[in-house]
Amino acid sequence: MVTFLLERTAPLPLPEAWRRLTEWPRHGEVVPLTRVSVLTPGPNREGTVFVARSGLGPLGFDDRMEVTVWQPPTEGTPGLCRLEKRGRVVKGWAEIEVRPGPGGRARVVWREELRVRLLPGIFDGLLRAASRYVFGRAVNRLLRRP
Repeated sequence: MVTFLLERTAPLPLPEAWRRLTEWPRHGEVVPLTRVSVLTPGPNREGTVFVARSGLGPLGFDDRMEVTVWQPPTEGTPGLCRLEKRGRVVKGWAEIEVRPGPGGRARVVWREELRVRLLPGIFDGLLRAASRYVFGRAVNRLLRRP
């Protein structure tokens, strides 16, 4: 099991940063070899379920997630979304927090705990580094793309 934390500041209003980070199919546009399908009808809310399919053809896995906390930001109030990872291969959770930052910008805090089935603990350091890199790039791209 690994945990990691990412923090970013973006020149965006809170609602726009929130939108860019919580439109789930957009994640498939910025994470290599991944596509995202939302399984429940919109809008996003507690109970929304989506699947990130990563890999090539039959050599891949599904990362099934459910939104368990959905608190969009309001005027000056932070937003928080918690995802529970319920796939057969990937377990854990992720939290996306969007709060006021310096100079009217949005401050994003992404916390995540990952467990990969059958991956021995000796690989935790590599998994943590790879996850920080992949998710860090994804967050950067999501915040930059309108």
